[in-house]
Amino acid sequence: MKISDILHHKGGDIVTVTPETTVRELVTVLAEHNIGAVVVSADGERLDGIVSERDIVRNLVTLEPLSGRPVSDIMTADVHTCRPEAEVDSLRTQMTERRIRHVPVTDGERLVGIVSIGDVVKSSIGQLQFERDQLSNYLNQ
Repeated sequence: MKISDILHHKGGDIVTVTPETTVRELVTVLAEHNIGAVVVSADGERLDGIVSERDIVRNLVTLEPLSGRPVSDIMTADVHTCRPEAEVDSLRTQMTERRIRHVPVTDGERLVGIVSIGDVVKSSIGQLQFERDQLSNYLNQ
C-alpha cells in the first residue's frame, strides 16, 4: 500500500499556519481542527516547518511568555517528509524509529498532504483485515 492510497481515502486537506502565526493562534487552530500538528508554510504550498502540541509543551518552560511568540520560534524546521509513492510499511517503520507522529507528504517542493501515525496504523489494520478475510474465504471454499 502506498501513501497516496491513504491520502485518497483521507483527502489531501492540509492545515497550515505561517511562521509569523502566534502560539496562541496556533493553539486555536489545533483545537478548531482537532489535530495535533500543523504544517508551517509562508505560502501554503511550500514546507517551512511543522509545529505540534509537543513543541508547545516542550517550550513552555523555556520561552516566557510563550503565547505571543511566533511559531517559527518553536517549530521543527528539519522536517521528515515522504512522497506519495512511498510504501506505508516503510513510513510506519521510520515513524516508529524516529518517534514522529506527523509526516508531511510532498511532491517535489509542493505539499500534497499530511499523514499521522494514526492514519498509517489504520491503513495497516485495514490491510491485515483484508488479508484475513481473503484467507478465511479461501479456507472455507
